[in-house]
Amino acid sequence: MKGKKLVVSSFIAAAVFAISPGSTFAAEASDESDSSQAAAMQLPPGWTEADMQACFLAATPGDKHELLIEGSGVWHGKSTMWMSPGAEPIKSECTATMTPMMDGRYLKCEMEGEMPGMGPYSGLGLYGFDNVSQKFVCTWLDTQSTGIMTGTGDVSEDGKKMTWEFNYNCPVSRKPSVIREVETVTGPNTKTLEIYGTEPKSGEEYRMMVIEFTRS
Repeated sequence: MKGKKLVVSSFIAAAVFAISPGSTFAAEASDESDSSQAAAMQLPPGWTEADMQACFLAATPGDKHELLIEGSGVWHGKSTMWMSPGAEPIKSECTATMTPMMDGRYLKCEMEGEMPGMGPYSGLGLYGFDNVSQKFVCTWLDTQSTGIMTGTGDVSEDGKKMTWEFNYNCPVSRKPSVIREVETVTGPNTKTLEIYGTEPKSGEEYRMMVIEFTRS
C-alpha cells in the first residue's frame, strides 16, 4: 500500500508540473508533436485549473528560499555549552558546510565537531520554507542521538533573526521535549546561534549553547 501511495504521489507531482501554466511542458504543448499528449492529460475528477496552479505555486521557490540560500558556504564555529543552569562552560569548535539543494528549494547543513568528553560529533540538517504553511521547516539528525528532530521557524521582518522550535524525545525524562534556537545575523559573514533547552530534572529552560559562526 505504501508503494502504491508513492507511485500515485509521483504521478500527481508529474501531472502538476506538466499542466501548470509556465511549466516547460505547457510551453511545449503548442508543438504539434506534443499536442496529442497534452490533450490526453486531464484534470483529476473535481479538480480545477486553480487547484493545479496552487500545487505549482507550492513547489516554486521564492524570496524566503533565497533568504535561506544566502547562508550557503563553510562556516567555522566557536561554541560554548552548559550542561545545566549555572554549570561551568565547555568550549569547543565546529564546522558547518551549507549547500543548496534541488534548485534552491532546500539548504543542507553538514556539521562536524568535537564534543568534549563525548568524542567526534557529526550532524545533518535539511532546511526549507513550506509555501503552504508559510513556515520555515527543518529536519535534524546527529551522532548524539538515534532520533530525528523536526522543527519550524519564523524570521524577523528585517531577515536578520530566525527563531526555531524543535521537537524531540528527551532521553532523561523519556518524554517529548522542545528545543528553541535563535539565529541572529551579525554581519555579512558572521552569525550567532543560541540554543535553549529544558533541564530535565527541574523543568527549567536555560541557554544550553551559543555558537559564534564566521564564514570563510
